[in-house]
Amino acid sequence: MALGVLARQAGLSPLDIGLMSVLVFAGSAQFIAVAMLADGASPLAIVATTFVVNFRHVLMSSSLAVPLRGVSRPFLALFAYGVTDESFAVNTARFRDGSWDRWRALVVHHAANATWIVASVSGCLLGSLIPPGAFGIDFALPAMFLALIVLQTHNRLHVIVGVAAALVSTLCYLWLPGDSYALIAAL
Repeated sequence: MALGVLARQAGLSPLDIGLMSVLVFAGSAQFIAVAMLADGASPLAIVATTFVVNFRHVLMSSSLAVPLRGVSRPFLALFAYGVTDESFAVNTARFRDGSWDRWRALVVHHAANATWIVASVSGCLLGSLIPPGAFGIDFALPAMFLALIVLQTHNRLHVIVGVAAALVSTLCYLWLPGDSYALIAAL
């Protein structure tokens, strides 16, 4: 719902956010796009930033392709559409422990997808009733990513990479103009 609330405050309609959630279906990119729209960023800057932020989905999909060897291309296309950070974390852990199959993984993807679309549109519909900054809604996405990072950090190398990424992202935020830091931080 947080995205919908913020989208409404940025001037987007429920139809706008519904279409964005169906066509883009990438929470972090959608939050960034909404913030950039609110700041008056150019369409080219928004598309470029969204592309860079979402490029990690190529790597996540490639990683999940290993346990999906031998499935049809239409299944892979449907599967790839639903990859999110959250579903990737769940499916990677389940495939790793051997208690998972492709159909369960697909259900995880598309249950998350349906929930995201409904919640985003609901947030946009209710967004005019919620004052900016209320309930910590603006912290929902960072909190979710922090939880995912903690759950995926298993050894010293993961900690080092996480700290280095946080440091580079913070320095880019402090030193680069406008929203351009998001392009480098996403890498």
